[in-house]
Amino acid sequence: MNHPHQDTAEPGRAARVGAHLVAILVYDGVKLLDVAGPADVFAEANRLGADYRVVLVSPTGADVTTSIGIKLAVDGGPDVEPAPDTFLIAGGDSYPRTAVPRDLVDAARAVSAGAGRVASICTGAFILAATGLLDGKRATTHWKVADTLASRYPMTRVEPDAIYVRDGTIYTSAGVSAGIDLALALVEEDYGPDLTREVARMLVVYLQRAGGQSQFSAPLQGSPPRTPALRSIVDLVTANPSAKHSLTELADHLNLSPRHLTRLFHDELSTTPARYVESIRFDIAKALLDQGYTATQTAERAGFPSYESMRRVFARELEMSPAAYQRSFRTARRSETVS
Repeated sequence: MNHPHQDTAEPGRAARVGAHLVAILVYDGVKLLDVAGPADVFAEANRLGADYRVVLVSPTGADVTTSIGIKLAVDGGPDVEPAPDTFLIAGGDSYPRTAVPRDLVDAARAVSAGAGRVASICTGAFILAATGLLDGKRATTHWKVADTLASRYPMTRVEPDAIYVRDGTIYTSAGVSAGIDLALALVEEDYGPDLTREVARMLVVYLQRAGGQSQFSAPLQGSPPRTPALRSIVDLVTANPSAKHSLTELADHLNLSPRHLTRLFHDELSTTPARYVESIRFDIAKALLDQGYTATQTAERAGFPSYESMRRVFARELEMSPAAYQRSFRTARRSETVS
């Protein structure tokens, strides 16, 4: 099969000089989506002007079979050269249940030693923890095995409901699709928010699912609207919360009259279009505050007209200011210094 990590280079083309090298550790039983999801983020970023080269490495350099039986062709072993700028450890189903094999630990430790930043996806945190690199660090993993990770590696400070966590140059993410969120965050660090926003749009994923957002937050728990027109509005606002989403503009987007759109919101959701847009921005703002953005940055990124308008929503919904919310409830912080 084709590599899920191929970028836009033609077959046989030499590696690009100066490319940001991303190495992903795979092994028998690895989850395919933990590999393909982040790899696709980097590949899509390349189409928009980024310069990533993604390679797969395994403990022995041999090809591997994923948890669903699909085989992955591997580029080499842990002696990858040059040392990767980013090293990702994909998850699998085995290691929450059993000890991580020595060859897998050694491979993870060897590649990590020269990498600029190291990240795990889902249960890849068990492999990363087995190397000792999570000792004294904050980390997360899939909520279902977070207690197991904390029990097996008591020197790791496990934050069970965060989408992803950064502690210095070490990153960990929650389950499956959270690997895409993590990869988007890495692309944003490298190339800024504008390119990252375009990547998210091309992949049709939620742009602002910041690291500190709970794995059980309202946008993930709540059922999507039944009406296709209302589901379209959810996608529109979450993809670009800072755009002007007035009643007239939303109605024009759907080729509906403002009156008919207002009736749809009232009948299904018992709210107004303006209040619903505000509720999406409120959820995004909480996620951004969780990740460590300032209140002013959060208001702008979440699409509020001003900090004051955001503050009023927090006061109404939570009876506290954004700053008080951040102090009380954040689960992950944006690290300003690299350790």
